[in-house]
Amino acid sequence: MVLSIGERGIIEIISRIVEDFKGDFLGFGDDVVAYDLGGDILAVVKTDMLVDYTDIPPGMSYYQAGWKVVTMNVSDFAAKGVKPQVFLLSMGIPRGFEVKPLRELIEGIRDACKYYSINYLGGDTNESLNLILAGFLFGIGFKNRIVGRRGAKPGDIVAVTGEFGRSAAGLKIALEGYFAPMNIAGKLLRSIYEPKARLNEGLKLSSIDALTSSIDSSDGLAWSLHELSKAGNIGFHIHNIPIAEEVKLFAEANRLNPIDLALYGGEEYELVVTVKPEKWVEAVKALNGVLIEIGRVIDGGRIYYDDGAVKFEIERRGFEHLR
Repeated sequence: MVLSIGERGIIEIISRIVEDFKGDFLGFGDDVVAYDLGGDILAVVKTDMLVDYTDIPPGMSYYQAGWKVVTMNVSDFAAKGVKPQVFLLSMGIPRGFEVKPLRELIEGIRDACKYYSINYLGGDTNESLNLILAGFLFGIGFKNRIVGRRGAKPGDIVAVTGEFGRSAAGLKIALEGYFAPMNIAGKLLRSIYEPKARLNEGLKLSSIDALTSSIDSSDGLAWSLHELSKAGNIGFHIHNIPIAEEVKLFAEANRLNPIDLALYGGEEYELVVTVKPEKWVEAVKALNGVLIEIGRVIDGGRIYYDDGAVKFEIERRGFEHLR
């Protein structure tokens, strides 16, 4: 059964059977496909799927689900530093699905596309047992601007575009009934109901040639670090994990470890990047200070946390379907 191998095992089977992914500038397994059109031009495409019973948590409106399916696709373009231009959507719709929530869903997609300045040009509809939304993005990239998972070098600065742990805490509230004080519950839940991709940040960092590698954190910070490590054959010494203050309060109220919430959650859409040291000041200035150093790239494949007081290995754990 596929449950025994999970989502990553399925991807591994695909890579072994197909073998030859000619024309993909970034190589198999990156966040997007960047097809080489010749010269400096790349056709950049991405598809990401939302299924109601795994990706729409309790309390999420259909408008928010529409917004989310756009955002989850855009986030991977953000990590590559590529501007998406066209969005298509294939929908599997249950026979008994009501018209009102369908309208709300499409309105959410429309508004998200407007927010990211993308043209929503239609797609396909079909009947299915569950609501299934498969988004597709297209954009034009350039070989000297696109940022892959490979390329980090020892000494590069590891950085992120925001704090972590909100989505892990929000999912525990929505799915497991965990308690959160009223003054922070709304913010934690909004992190999963109304996510926003760091598109402008990714485009700015790409435009100044500051990055050596990049990935988004939708499967969790720890998993993202391990993916960059695997792709680039490098390791990380992490000395700072930026945890949102409300996550610390939530963890204290529920006797949870805030570091685990920050490292091993999912459904977050920050960028995890490696920055050329000589470009660091310019990169921070380009993002108006919204770039947080968390560590350094090191030789070897080890990924560990050490702030001088606390030290531990960062496990290869994160969100995975079919697990």
